[in-house]
Amino acid sequence: MKGGKPRTMRYGAAILAAVMLLALALGCAARNAGEPDGGAGGPAAAGEDAGAGGRSRDGESAIAGAEDEANHNGEDAANGETAHAENDGAGADEPAEPSVQADIPSLAEAYAGFFPIGAAITPEQTEGLMAELLKKHVNMLVAENVMKPSILQPTEGQFRFEQADKIVGFAKANGMEARFHTLVWHQQVPAWFFYDKDGKRMVDETDPAKREENKKLLLERLEKHVRAVVNHFKDDIKSWDVVNEVIEPADPGGMRNSEWYQIAGIDYIETAFRAAREAGGPDIKLYINDYNTNEPAKRDRLYELVKELLDRGVPIDGVGHQTHVSVDWPSAASLIESMRKFAELGLDNIVTEMDMSLYAWNDRRDYGDNIPESVIKKQADRYREFFEAFRDNKDLVSAVVFWGIADAHTWLHDFPVQGRTDAPLLFDKNLQAKPAFWSVIEAAKE
Repeated sequence: MKGGKPRTMRYGAAILAAVMLLALALGCAARNAGEPDGGAGGPAAAGEDAGAGGRSRDGESAIAGAEDEANHNGEDAANGETAHAENDGAGADEPAEPSVQADIPSLAEAYAGFFPIGAAITPEQTEGLMAELLKKHVNMLVAENVMKPSILQPTEGQFRFEQADKIVGFAKANGMEARFHTLVWHQQVPAWFFYDKDGKRMVDETDPAKREENKKLLLERLEKHVRAVVNHFKDDIKSWDVVNEVIEPADPGGMRNSEWYQIAGIDYIETAFRAAREAGGPDIKLYINDYNTNEPAKRDRLYELVKELLDRGVPIDGVGHQTHVSVDWPSAASLIESMRKFAELGLDNIVTEMDMSLYAWNDRRDYGDNIPESVIKKQADRYREFFEAFRDNKDLVSAVVFWGIADAHTWLHDFPVQGRTDAPLLFDKNLQAKPAFWSVIEAAKE
C-alpha cells in the first residue's frame, strides 16, 4: 500500500494512460495529412482563408488583410464578385493587419483624364504603409494642419516650417502637386495676432481712434505672415487656400463674426489675397475656401462677397468647396449648381476636403465595428453619384481632394459624438479598398 492504493492499481492506470496518448497522437497525424502546409506563407486553396484573414485570388498568393473589414455587403474588393460573408458577430476572427493592396487600380490613374486626386495628410504619413497608399492613389497633397498659422508662426516673428516642409518634400519626391491650407482662418490662429501693443485684446477696445490703430496693426501682422509664408513655398506650391470659412449666414450680415471680422471687416480678406499675389506672382492660384457651399444661403452670400472683392480688383482665382458630406445629404447636383454660379464669375472650382460620414448631422447612433451592409452600400452609391457628377462636369472641377485617405485617420472620429468612430473615406482602417472605392473607380468610366 502507498498513498492508500495498491501498487497493482497504480501500474494499471499508468498503462491505460500511455495507450490513450498513443491513440491520440496517431489520430492527429492522420487528420493533418490532408491539409495544405500554410506555415511557409504560401497561397491557400482558392476561396479558402490564408493566414490572418487573407485570401488567394486567381491562383495568386493571398495578400494580408485582403478581406476588407468595412466590406459588409460581401463584395470582393478585388473583382466585385460575391465573396464569403464576413463574421461580424461575437467570436469573429482577429482583424487583418494593415497592408497596401498592389493589385487594384490607382485612383489618380483612373482620373488622369479628368482632374488630379488629392488627400490631406500629416507629416507622419510620409512614411510607412500610409505613405505607400498615398503614392499609389493620389497625385496631389495638402497638409491637414501643419500649414495653419498656429503651427507656422506660433510666436510673432518665429516661423516653424519643418513639418510643412516634410509634406512638400514628400510630394516633390513622388511627383505630386502640393496645395496650401490655409493662410487665414478663425481657428488655429495664435492669439498674439489679436492683442494690441499694450497686451490688451483688440476686440475689447471701445475708443474709435484706438480701434483704427488696432485694425492697422492687425492687417500689418497679417500681411507679414502671408508674405513670409508665400515666399517660403511659392516655388513648390501653386494652389493656395488664402482664407477659410469666412461666411456664416446666421451671423450679422452673413459674415462670420470672428475676431478678424470684428476688428477689420472684410479688409482682412482683401489684405490676405493682395499680399499673397504680390509675394507669389501671377502663376499661383488663390482660393477662398468654405463648407456647405451647396446651401443657397451660404452660396449666395459667398457669391456676393467674392463679386464685391473682384470688383475691387482683389486677385481671387477660385472657390474651394470643402464637401464634407454624409450618406444622406446633400445631392451632388446642388454642389455642381454652386460651382456653375462661381464659374460665371470666371472662377475655378476645387473640391478641397471631401469625405462622407456614415451619419446624418443629428444622428447620435454609433455603429461601432458593425456597420450595416445597407449603410456601406449607400455610401458607395453616394460616392458614385458625386464622382459621376464631377466626371461629367470636369470643365468646372479642377481637382478633387479627400480630407484623409483611409478610415484609420479622420477628423470625424469623435465628431460630433465623443467616443464614436466614423468611416468616411474610400479605404478602411486596415487600408483596404471599400465598396466606395470601387464605385469611384467605376465612375471614371464614361
